[in-house]
Amino acid sequence: MNGLQAVQTTINGRATVAEPVLRPRRIRISPALRRMVRETALSPSDFIYPLFVRHGQGERRPISSMPGQFQLSVDELAKEAESVLELGIPAVLLFGIPAEKDWCGSDNFSPYGVVPEAIRALKEAAPELIVISDMCFCEYTDHGHCGIINSPMVDGYNTALPEGYLLNDPTLELLGRASVVHAEAGADIIAPSAMLDGMVGSIRGALDEAGLEHVPILSYAAKYASSFYGPFREAAESPPSFGDRSQYQMDPANRREALKEVALDVAEGADMIMVKPALPYLDVLAAVREEFKLPTAAYQVSGEYAMLHAAAANGWLDLERCALESLTSIKRAGADMILTYFAKDAARWLAGRQ
Repeated sequence: MNGLQAVQTTINGRATVAEPVLRPRRIRISPALRRMVRETALSPSDFIYPLFVRHGQGERRPISSMPGQFQLSVDELAKEAESVLELGIPAVLLFGIPAEKDWCGSDNFSPYGVVPEAIRALKEAAPELIVISDMCFCEYTDHGHCGIINSPMVDGYNTALPEGYLLNDPTLELLGRASVVHAEAGADIIAPSAMLDGMVGSIRGALDEAGLEHVPILSYAAKYASSFYGPFREAAESPPSFGDRSQYQMDPANRREALKEVALDVAEGADMIMVKPALPYLDVLAAVREEFKLPTAAYQVSGEYAMLHAAAANGWLDLERCALESLTSIKRAGADMILTYFAKDAARWLAGRQ
């Protein structure tokens, strides 16, 4: 008989189940003891804070679907950088909202585009802050897709493909070009997120050719065509004008394909890898972390953030406890870095619990 089996005794001639030999509850008896044996420890240093930057002056526009989040003008970023660093958060991720959009997203590869300007401002205000540039075109194109679309009006029009299909290889050239511009502006990390075939290799080649071989790539290697991105469309002003992004982002039903996608990006030179979204894909995150052993990020996306806020606003749950539980589950599944809109709040909450 082992310790997990009940010990039979007899009291007044009746068989009785004695107290269990092993009691896991012993190490849960107090908050101090629970902290001492805790397997997963969450810290502000785990977080990357996404920021939305737009042209203009003195702009701090609330995002209605994401309480507590804003579109910021470049001059407002210095204040944000100070508060992020004070809370112990090491990095930010930048999304750009240009003054004007066009068919090829030219603001993204202009040295005077909104994100290159934001990068320079952040590096001047807070040189120690890690600045990550999200490398995609959906915020910059007038059609809201992540690159050049197949149309008789564009170079590279392919009559064998349907109109509106995202042209993979012509977009790769622009991704490389924009990555060099952002890295030259001071971006510490380039994070390609378009889920295009060959995007990491193209960006790696462009950076290396420009003498920027020291700039690492954090690839959105397994990014799903998720319904949880809804509030982001408002935040980045990037809803597609037709269709959706299922032709290039992954099918939510696929897990094995994620390992294939990550393997391709690693082979092309990705230094770090990401799974997006986070909470609905913890199984994918755990599998990726176990398989590749690279620094691994997970993105707690806008829908995850918004639904917790909405439920809390209705009094259905405790926002602090549920947000921290969600973040802990993401780290427990294998994330070394968590991109989250809760970063600043979570850092404060964690400080209050020490």
